[in-house]
Amino acid sequence: MAKEHDFDSRCYDDIIHLSHHVSEVHPQMTIINRAAQFSPFAALTGYEGALGETSRLTDARMALAEDEKEILDEKLRMIQEGIRDHPEVTITFFVPDEKKAGGAYTSVTGRVKKIDGYERTVVMQDGIKISITNITGIEGTIFGT
Repeated sequence: MAKEHDFDSRCYDDIIHLSHHVSEVHPQMTIINRAAQFSPFAALTGYEGALGETSRLTDARMALAEDEKEILDEKLRMIQEGIRDHPEVTITFFVPDEKKAGGAYTSVTGRVKKIDGYERTVVMQDGIKISITNITGIEGTIFGT
């Protein structure tokens, strides 16, 4: 009795020794493109990134009191007066998040190159520009602290 999967290999005798067909019209597919046909399919492309973005925490922006704003203005004035010496300071400022509400507070320590009154930025010698409206604190030896 013959099994279901048995076949007679003699049925292919007429083609088994022929050379591999190469199309004259279509270019041969690269190995990478052939392998890509068998790569796993990701139906939810970007889903993992969206989950990560949603779970990423941001800080709320703190509003400064009027006396804190006055202190910062005085410190910026002192930096401007000593700008030729390029005073070294540590500036803490708020960086708004580009994708969601809130942001993060960060600090930069370096020498001040200039204070741009037109753009309302503090420009550090390493090229970092800090918006004056985002500054929450300035520390340095120039202030006697």
